[in-house]
Amino acid sequence: MKTEQAPELDSSNDAAKPVNPAADGYPTEESYVDALNAQTEQTPQAEETAQFEKTAQGGTEDGPVAKAHRAVKKVMDPEKRMPFLDHLEELRWTLVRSLLAVTLCAIVAYVYSKEIVELLHRPAPDVKLIFLSPTEAFMTYIKVAMYAGMVIALPYVSWEFWRFIVPGLLAKERKLVPPIVLFTVICFLIGAAFAYFIIIPFGLKFLVIGFQNDFLTANITIGKYLGFVMTMVLVFGVVFELPVLAYFLSLIGLLTPQFLRSKRRYGIVIIFIVAAIITPPDAFTQSMLAIPLIFLYEISIWVSAAVQRGKKRKAAIQG
Repeated sequence: MKTEQAPELDSSNDAAKPVNPAADGYPTEESYVDALNAQTEQTPQAEETAQFEKTAQGGTEDGPVAKAHRAVKKVMDPEKRMPFLDHLEELRWTLVRSLLAVTLCAIVAYVYSKEIVELLHRPAPDVKLIFLSPTEAFMTYIKVAMYAGMVIALPYVSWEFWRFIVPGLLAKERKLVPPIVLFTVICFLIGAAFAYFIIIPFGLKFLVIGFQNDFLTANITIGKYLGFVMTMVLVFGVVFELPVLAYFLSLIGLLTPQFLRSKRRYGIVIIFIVAAIITPPDAFTQSMLAIPLIFLYEISIWVSAAVQRGKKRKAAIQG
């Protein structure tokens, strides 16, 4: 059998041919140096990022720094963030639905505007109401229907705005939304009822009935009377939300019971100034609003202290 011989290599040509690693696909010394330098330059930044994430988490997922870090990551991540125009579009539809609900409730309230006016007249049945122009009674009924529409639509409007902010909350924070909305509505209704059953009857008895005699009779227009009553009802409903506001500010760390206690004197002065601005220009109605506000200020201190105790207890359990 004839054996084939392997072709002989020309060793003289290979030895004379210069070696070019880059052309042959092999890493060169320069590439190793560049890779090492790049790794060295990125190491401090990577360590700093890892340290920040570790600090931001702090062992919990609901710490203030962790929440801020998640928010920043969500904004910086183009795959997870919601476009700004989409946020505006969602907010626009939230406002549209809320205004539509208020309008529909106002239309329904106008159908029963006579009964609503009679209901608002009950705190002062001895006060005789008049109107001085052909359109005054009609415009007053329109205003009453608008106020009633806002009050009736309040639960739905509150739910709409809570639904708008829910996507930015954690799963366990979302569970708090229904009770918070319910508590907000209850606080408003308590304030409105306090004004209707206590403040308005007592105030009108002192201001109107108490000064009538044989030669002095009160002729109050329906617009002035109902404007006074509805303003007091809405103002007291809003100011009774002060504990709810204190709860949220304390929850995010912007308010502490120590701050409220140390600024109590200034708070009382501010309360009387606010009461003078939003009530009719007399000392009696100003005091009627200021005294409950001072009481609510003290309740807000208790609410803030309760939130602070809860945060400390949670930190102790996790730490």
